[in-house]
Amino acid sequence: MKKIIAIIAVIACFGITEVNAQDATPKDTSWKFTGLTSLNFTQVYLNNWAAGGEQSLALTSLANLNLNYKKGNKSWTNQLDLAYGLMQQGGDEVRKTDDRIDFLSKYGIQANDKWYYTFLFNFKSQFAPGYNYPDDSTKISEFMAPGYVLLSLGADYKPSDKFSAFVSPLTSKMTFVLNQDLADAGAFGVEAAKFNAEGVKTKDGENSLIEVGAYVNLLVNVDVMENVNLKSRLELFSSYTEDPTHIDVFWENILAMRVNKYITCNITTTLIYDHDIDIQETKKNGEPKTDDEGNPIIGPRTQFKEVLSLGLTYNFN
Repeated sequence: MKKIIAIIAVIACFGITEVNAQDATPKDTSWKFTGLTSLNFTQVYLNNWAAGGEQSLALTSLANLNLNYKKGNKSWTNQLDLAYGLMQQGGDEVRKTDDRIDFLSKYGIQANDKWYYTFLFNFKSQFAPGYNYPDDSTKISEFMAPGYVLLSLGADYKPSDKFSAFVSPLTSKMTFVLNQDLADAGAFGVEAAKFNAEGVKTKDGENSLIEVGAYVNLLVNVDVMENVNLKSRLELFSSYTEDPTHIDVFWENILAMRVNKYITCNITTTLIYDHDIDIQETKKNGEPKTDDEGNPIIGPRTQFKEVLSLGLTYNFN
């Protein structure tokens, strides 16, 4: 529990720490720091409630930070997204509802008014172990299981601060699974362990998967109307070493609606499709679905997550 509290505290306070550090040094107009941090809390308490229901407690934290540099023909864009959420309902144990670490960095040299020769780096992972509830004893993910590192060389089209389109024909996507049990099971696309006829493991599962392919990254940051901001990020990756029609998709949207200086409503949606990730289909009660022959239904699936939060927010520019 102490580790969980520490994670939430880091996310909630990260932006304020960065602002204070920046204010302590002489201002440099070539650097621009923006972002928001949000801490949201929900509680339901019931006592002799005739209509029924369950008590619940939920806490979510979010940080979206941007540090950008622009001087002469050089441009350097950095974006860090952190999120963590917990929920306790009825007599259940505390469960994780959100968990994300996502750092994106692009360094470019200007080719003309709107195009930049650009190097891109992206890292994705999570803070804490994940479980396929109601099974809370078997890990299905944790920090660096998976972890994604993407290195890319290409061209970035930046007509304004509100939009950019990065296109690369040369990209390396590295998937890491540092939990050996998950690696042995071939989770997240790595090569699974090998076993003999007696079921004894003869070779460990691989802890990494390296793919080379083409990559597209689209970024949108616009004020839809007064006090309403939309940030959208779409990533597409096609591996040269596999069927090019198997396109990995990552699409995230953050809609921030300001009530006043310190209170906002945030809606975050994330859509993911990765052909290397096999997902077990389950029923509403958590039991696995099976086909007509009784085999589990497993395969690549479109993943979707939506988070609606209302709470305290610090927004700085």
